[in-house]
Amino acid sequence: MWSKLKHFFQLGEVAAYFIRVFRPHDPKYPTSFNLRMMHGINRISIIMFLVCLVVIFLRKCVL
Repeated sequence: MWSKLKHFFQLGEVAAYFIRVFRPHDPKYPTSFNLRMMHGINRISIIMFLVCLVVIFLRKCVL
């Protein structure tokens, strides 16, 4: 049972995705305008999500 819970709460893939999204573009891979815009929107949504988590945490702890 504990091994299933440990596997469920592993955040390695999530952290790797955050690092990959915010890394500068590698010039050896071709890109299109649509792909760049998609990654830009993903960056904005990740930042907004993290800011909202901080706000929720502050509201619960401070107020």
